[in-house]
Amino acid sequence: MFDHVGITVSDRAASEAFYETVLSGVLGHAPHRGATSTGFAEFIVHAPAPGRPVTRRLHVGFAAASREQVDAFWQAGVDAGHRSDGAPGERDYTPGYYGAFLLDPDGNSVEAVHYPDVERTGAIDHVWLRVLDVPSAADFYATIAEAAHLRPGPRDAEYAIFRIAGGGSFSLVAGDPTAGAHLAFSGTRDDVHAFHAAALAGGYRDNGAPGERPQYVPGYYAAFVFDPDANNVEVVDRPR
Repeated sequence: MFDHVGITVSDRAASEAFYETVLSGVLGHAPHRGATSTGFAEFIVHAPAPGRPVTRRLHVGFAAASREQVDAFWQAGVDAGHRSDGAPGERDYTPGYYGAFLLDPDGNSVEAVHYPDVERTGAIDHVWLRVLDVPSAADFYATIAEAAHLRPGPRDAEYAIFRIAGGGSFSLVAGDPTAGAHLAFSGTRDDVHAFHAAALAGGYRDNGAPGERPQYVPGYYAAFVFDPDANNVEVVDRPR
């Protein structure tokens, strides 16, 4: 499953206000503030930092408990002055799919979604990345699929989907690439090593060898690589 999804923002106060309005105020994910970041369940907002690009063109869909909660998510955002990216309503992605969309202060697309008979283990239902070349990006995620517990789905030149063990999905969509996103998948220590080794053997760029990261939490063990569009991808084993 997603261990966490992270974004870097241009204005921490503005982005926190947005996410508190829709994630805390409506979906019930209380903020957990640190010195440089704020977490809402497994979604993390990072303050600006040198060398860390602001996240752009990312789409994150959050699970809602009901259609009424989807409506409330959208209304709360619009009432607070945030931009709509699609009013509440049914979409033809899957039977019974009901979603609403807002833009965060940096223009990322944020959705609340409800649909029936779905296994969910966390706040995030799905993530969409826009990528420069779908086949190349899909090859990367297929390379790490076993270690990251991903199940490759249909793919073509414009679109690819991966299911995540435990619930959820992420999709690759052709377009102006998403920048500055961070995707972390849960695994064991063996998975962390297998993920890193598979990515480097495939010729992908290292962003941090397997090891302890006690600066995050005690027992945090992870490795990091870049996908073809330079988004940071991680497999992590940590205490629950």
